[in-house]
Amino acid sequence: MSETNSAADVAAPHRYTAAMAADIEARWQDFWDADGTYEAPNPTGDLAGDPEQAAKPKKFIMDMFPYPSGAGLHVGHPLGYIATDVFARHQRMTGHNVLHTLGFDAFGLPAEQYAVQTGTHPRISTEANIENMTAQLRRLGLGHDKRRSFATIESEYYKWTQWIFLQIFNSWYDTDADRARPIAELVAQFESGERPTPDGRDWSALSAAERADILSDHRLAYASDAPVNWSPGLGTVLANEEVTADGRSERGNFPVFKSKLRQWNMRITAYADRLLNDLDGLDWPEAIKLQQRNWIGRSEGARVDFPVDGAGDITVFTTRQDTLFGATYMVLAPEHELVERIIPAAWPDGTHPVWTGGHATPAEAVTAYRKQAAAKSDVERQAEAKDKTGVFTGAYATNPVSGERVPVFIADYVLMGYGTGAIMAVPAHDPRDFAFARAFELPIRCVVEPSDDRGTDASTWEDAFGSYDAKLVNSANDEISLDGLGVVDAKIRITEWLKEHGVGEGTVNFRLRDWLFSRQRYWGEPFPIVYDEDGIAHPLPESMLPLELPEVDDYSPRTFDPDDADTQPETPLSRNADWVDVTLDLGDGAGPKKYRRETNTMPNWAGSCWYELRYLDPNNSDKLVDPAIEQYWMGPREGQPTGGVDLYVGGAEHAVLHLLYARFWSKVLHDLGHVSSAEPFHKLYNQGMIQAFVYRDSRGIAVPAAEVEERDGAYYYEGEKVSRVLGKMGKSLKNAVTPDEICGEYGADTLRLYEMAMGPLDVSRPWDTRAVVGQYRLLQRLWRNVVDEESGEVTVVDAEPGEDTLRALHKAIDGVGGDMTGMRFNTAIAKVTELNNHLTKAGGPLSRSVAEALVLLVAPLAPHIAEELWRRLGHTESVVHQDFPVADPAYVVDETVTCVVQIKGKVRARLEISPSITDAELETLALADPAVVAALDGAGIRKVIVRAPKLVNIVPA
Repeated sequence: MSETNSAADVAAPHRYTAAMAADIEARWQDFWDADGTYEAPNPTGDLAGDPEQAAKPKKFIMDMFPYPSGAGLHVGHPLGYIATDVFARHQRMTGHNVLHTLGFDAFGLPAEQYAVQTGTHPRISTEANIENMTAQLRRLGLGHDKRRSFATIESEYYKWTQWIFLQIFNSWYDTDADRARPIAELVAQFESGERPTPDGRDWSALSAAERADILSDHRLAYASDAPVNWSPGLGTVLANEEVTADGRSERGNFPVFKSKLRQWNMRITAYADRLLNDLDGLDWPEAIKLQQRNWIGRSEGARVDFPVDGAGDITVFTTRQDTLFGATYMVLAPEHELVERIIPAAWPDGTHPVWTGGHATPAEAVTAYRKQAAAKSDVERQAEAKDKTGVFTGAYATNPVSGERVPVFIADYVLMGYGTGAIMAVPAHDPRDFAFARAFELPIRCVVEPSDDRGTDASTWEDAFGSYDAKLVNSANDEISLDGLGVVDAKIRITEWLKEHGVGEGTVNFRLRDWLFSRQRYWGEPFPIVYDEDGIAHPLPESMLPLELPEVDDYSPRTFDPDDADTQPETPLSRNADWVDVTLDLGDGAGPKKYRRETNTMPNWAGSCWYELRYLDPNNSDKLVDPAIEQYWMGPREGQPTGGVDLYVGGAEHAVLHLLYARFWSKVLHDLGHVSSAEPFHKLYNQGMIQAFVYRDSRGIAVPAAEVEERDGAYYYEGEKVSRVLGKMGKSLKNAVTPDEICGEYGADTLRLYEMAMGPLDVSRPWDTRAVVGQYRLLQRLWRNVVDEESGEVTVVDAEPGEDTLRALHKAIDGVGGDMTGMRFNTAIAKVTELNNHLTKAGGPLSRSVAEALVLLVAPLAPHIAEELWRRLGHTESVVHQDFPVADPAYVVDETVTCVVQIKGKVRARLEISPSITDAELETLALADPAVVAALDGAGIRKVIVRAPKLVNIVPA
């Protein structure tokens, strides 16, 4: 028989049981909703007539957007939501105006994949999932301002996502001003001649298409033909951040190939320096800051141009420009746009047979190798494989410092995702270049003097030599010599020479690439872009927003092979001709014209890039957010120079996806004057994960954890021995425990307490259903301390509590308050438990003042039982907005402490003394103690070391 259905429960009609908890919790959830208990007033309107509320400090607390999964919640999901709720409740009770709410990030692939399989419209399944998840979250008693909740699939929400896209599209980054500016200001510069066009012609002499191309090179949102991560299995392209380390899709684990498609991009690279520098002012975990710094990847070096006959220049970025004289060949990434332009019709005379890969022409060799490279992930391409692969393009470039003609190869170890997608290969001083040069019998020239005894004839070396602490050799021409210089000085000298001769310059490079913003799927925000008959992109006017998704008959991309890199996408939207081909008057003076809509959709990250702003002003149909409201909740202030949400809680897995993207959008909106905050989230807190044991049979297949039996330290399922490992919790692993199960068995308050008591919030911890009962019993003891289980009457008295109880109470108040502020909820619960146990052991009815303080301490953690007890204690206002207890310092300090007295390192006495005793007073007491006098036995004293109030050390003469 379970704890909740024991004989004692039946015998005591007013005992706190799961049934009573369910009744209490449902009643108070209904009351909070009807009363608007958690509604946070805004500074305009709501607070205008309430000066007391207006004087409160504000606190904006957020959870990372949940996705409404069809599987519903397991007990691991609410960990962060419960934590922010506890913190928000404590902040309300300490005098803050708290904004805490939760919406749904509802666009994305899972609903669309389900639609492809079943034919069910993604909106139908998504809304059903939202309804289910909302009910599950409500049962937990989360104190959200429900007026502010929304889902990203609502047209009134994504109207503003589209509007923000248009702000970005209609902006460019002014490097002189170091901020984004409206594109109209750039056009004005071209029109006036202040800024010359690329070919020097007047702006008025350019065609509309030529102007559009020039502006596209500056816009912060632009379309381009570029190498992309193409996942046929998902039927869409992916951003770099959505591809796993082993070259597969983060969603679905499908193969990812390199392909060239026309896509929308966000010029996030324009903000690389600011994204990097502004991390310093954020209160984020250092591990997350480090991940972002590494992803942005700032490095200083030089740009160098290598001329190619008839094809312009190959530009490389290098951090070792000092080794330029050692560059004996070049390598382009297979996807590099110059490859087609530089390959000749036939192999040059004398081409080494190893370089051709056995192909008759350079074009054949390049085509074959590109297909081979596209089938590899970036990780596979960069792996230190024993055999280096590549093929000669048939073209030669000229080393600008030596004048030497060097062959140009393509090889998969060079990626388009870093630098320029081209390298100057210095095989003597780079291991990968060395291995490639050996494989293709290319020259290896030493230009950095080795510190060992290998000598400078690199043809005899067995491996490359790399060092920053060495001298340059073999590095001179008629105009410059680096010989004898150290690496640092050589870098400076060669960089100056490159700039003087117009073949390069010092520059900064970033690992960060522009954000690929197109998806070839249905379930996402439509782009507010149309194309005219010349293919020029035009933004829709704001009056035409939102552009809503049309109905389609088929949600799937056109038939594709998940393992075929040559498969090309056809989007579901492109098959709705009535929606795609339209006649519109865009209000630009051109009158009604025929246009074609963009048939890609935005990625699922778009809606979560700005949702914090919608929480502030969710019903505003006229503007993104009221400036006064945004300034109040998110504006810069002391200690928060870039503004942002006061506390943002979520998983560390979003370090370089959502968090980086949201920071970028926030900065653009800030630059354009739409918001006062330059950062979206000031303080970030990463909660840990609730884990569970996974049991697998001999085939490695997960079996239902609830049906596994433990016998003599081994585990069995249906009589067969199974293995056990600690891992994630999830439906597919058959180890998920739902919050509904725990709420039904013990109540939501018990679940809340258990999740907060399991350990520090920021570390992972294993779930143990058997341990939940401990928090259930705590609540039962709390209930018994206030309510008689037989009569249901409150048992408190108006008498003053004793001094021991006052000390226990105020120590708990002091400790719990500090723990709440520091989000140390596990230790806060331990202190509440200690106090409750003290009161239980003390016996007799509680003093009303003690009972009320105890209920207020518990209120943030277990709000339902606290609300019930607060009302039973005679109060008519909700416990939610009561003041959190304040500790009396006189009772917090221990009345006495134990002081140890040592002689020659041995403890000779223990004194119970006042914590405020002085060194002189303590020394007098210690020397007068009978045990100390006896131990000294008349010996003189050379020194007395006093560390009041804990230690006296006596050194005899």
